[in-house]
Amino acid sequence: MTDLLALSYPWVKSLHIMAVLSWMAGLFYLPRLFVYHAERGRNGEAEPAASLAIMEDKLLRLIMRPAMILTWIAGLLLVATPGIVDWSMAWPWTKAVGVIAMTWFHMWLAGQRRLLQAGQGLTGRRYRMMNELPTILMVVIVLSVILKF
Repeated sequence: MTDLLALSYPWVKSLHIMAVLSWMAGLFYLPRLFVYHAERGRNGEAEPAASLAIMEDKLLRLIMRPAMILTWIAGLLLVATPGIVDWSMAWPWTKAVGVIAMTWFHMWLAGQRRLLQAGQGLTGRRYRMMNELPTILMVVIVLSVILKF
């Protein structure tokens, strides 16, 4: 089994990177859609808000959720590869906390989509502020992996 993991390492790592890129694109874009949805919904513009709701749903279900699942599966396979992670160092723990926080943010976005559908949710300004969280988490995760502190 360990030989198979070692041989497939470059493929799994490639899949992991592609899945992370797709997931991150959605995590950056969905809050921006929420900004437009919240601002148009409050102005009584039903048609643009309805179109945005469809875009939000498809982005979340068809791109972000599968990308998050692939990110987790490939990441766990990478962690299972012998010699890749030294758990006595701080960086794997920092990365793990960052990925768990990113997953929490994903789930929070899914909940906010349901609230927006119900005519509730935050203001456009609040969604703009929340849009910074994935950037901060990305910086922490990438620095953890690259610098291995």
